[in-house]
Amino acid sequence: MAGLQLAGLASGFDWKSLVDSLMSLERVPIQRLETEQVTNIRRNNALTELGTRLKALKTANNALNDSDLFNARSASSSTSDSTWDPAVIAGATTGTHTFNVTRLATAASQRGAADVADGIAASTDVSGVTLAAMPTATAVSAGTFTVNGAQVTIATTDSLQDVFDAISTATGGDVTAAYDNVTDTITLSSASEIVLGAANDTSNFLTVAKLANNGTGTVTSSNGLGTVDTDAALVDARLKSAITAVDGSGNGSFSLNGVAIDYNVNDDSITDIIARINASDAGVTAAYDSAADRMTLTNDRTGDIGLGLSESAGGLLGALGLTAAAGGSLQRGVNAEFTIDGGSTITSTSNTLTADVHGVTGLDLTVDSTGSQDISVKANTTEMKNAINEFITRFNAVQSYIDDATRITTSSSGVSTSTLSSNREIQDWARQLRGYAFSEISGVSGSITRLEKLGIDFTSSTSSLSISDASKLDDALNNNAEDVAAFFTTADTGFFARFDTLLDNYVGDDGNGGYLEDQQTALTDANKSIDQQIEDAERRLEQRRAVLEAGFIAMEQAQQQLQTMAQQISSIPSIAPTTSSKS
Repeated sequence: MAGLQLAGLASGFDWKSLVDSLMSLERVPIQRLETEQVTNIRRNNALTELGTRLKALKTANNALNDSDLFNARSASSSTSDSTWDPAVIAGATTGTHTFNVTRLATAASQRGAADVADGIAASTDVSGVTLAAMPTATAVSAGTFTVNGAQVTIATTDSLQDVFDAISTATGGDVTAAYDNVTDTITLSSASEIVLGAANDTSNFLTVAKLANNGTGTVTSSNGLGTVDTDAALVDARLKSAITAVDGSGNGSFSLNGVAIDYNVNDDSITDIIARINASDAGVTAAYDSAADRMTLTNDRTGDIGLGLSESAGGLLGALGLTAAAGGSLQRGVNAEFTIDGGSTITSTSNTLTADVHGVTGLDLTVDSTGSQDISVKANTTEMKNAINEFITRFNAVQSYIDDATRITTSSSGVSTSTLSSNREIQDWARQLRGYAFSEISGVSGSITRLEKLGIDFTSSTSSLSISDASKLDDALNNNAEDVAAFFTTADTGFFARFDTLLDNYVGDDGNGGYLEDQQTALTDANKSIDQQIEDAERRLEQRRAVLEAGFIAMEQAQQQLQTMAQQISSIPSIAPTTSSKS
């Protein structure tokens, strides 16, 4: 009997199509529910987009609450190629001031004595001192150099005495050379003026020997030739004076500006000591000049301030020629001197002329040259305008979106609605935002109490804000920044505070919650309820279909039985009637 489930198999009646039609009619309420769900989803998506725009507006409004924004300043020099560096902080006093710098500040330095190293030889006999092994600041190169027009050729394997002999030979005995081990210098002597060097010299001997023309017949090295070995341990560094103020292990110490610097003569080199000083808290930079064979200590800060050093007799500072007893001397720093706006001379220990020195609040001026320049401090209106324009842009984005999402249009073809046309609450939000933007702000100090006084107003016949008077805005930001700051940032009553409260109602104080989330939650809950209604209705429809199909199948079965019975009856043979005869 399973085949009887095919519609019309017995009856010839397409009852299955009839059932489908009946089910379609009974699905109409479900379709309405599904349409309502789609509408709710569209509304929820629209609210999500609105929330994104409201949060962006909230962020832009938050930026207006930064008091430093309206106290921002910029500074510049009237000199186009100025290397002076003006720096300002928020709230700096605006105006233009003439700075005339007559002297720059310099740092104090302790200049050590020159020639602290042993000489290049222990005696005047330099026959055993080869050029390659001479402990000079620069190595001697092989080649030629010129004395009185005669070329002298040398090799690095030559001894210094070989060079002296070569000079005498090349000049025919007119020029002789000798080494003085006491002064660690070379002297060239002649009965007439000595002329040194030529354009085609290839050896640097004259430079290394520190010999230069002086217009006489006697030329002596400008200072000692020997230099210390900065990379060797102190005991092997070739220092002229021994370091004796150490313990049995070679440990010693000295003090710079009250900071102790420790060393070990067996382990530490001059390079190590320089690095240790420079990395310390002494505020001193140490350096070694190999050409002058001299150590120098320089304060890291400029100005006429002291540079203190102390150690026991026989210590490293003395061996380096830095102590007064060893020939060291303090080169005092000087203070910068300048005037402002033609006033009296002001001194500064630094070349950064700070506000507490010159009196212009919030302005620091770093100078690197003497001279006069006009320095202007102005309100930094660029950042202020950017923040205000960003607020206007975000405000208009919210207004235009609400306008589009709630628009109702009437035409000859009928009435067209938008996604949120029925949402009166959202329409009220747009009106509230416009009202807050347009209304006067009470409870703030200063003359600016509404956006219109900043040249900001609604574009005619629209809900969009715009800068209608740019000159009014520029004037307020340049000349009345404090009042602008008060308008936007006054606690509780300022423009930011009022807008922030309103936006908190819409999207919550942290971008979550608020009326918007309540509406979205309601739509989500409604769709969940519709899901259940659809599920219940679908179940009832399935039950209804099953009942109808069962009835029609029973009908088919009955029809089949009737047809079978009719066929059986029609197949029974006919019986002719019997006739009786009379006799």
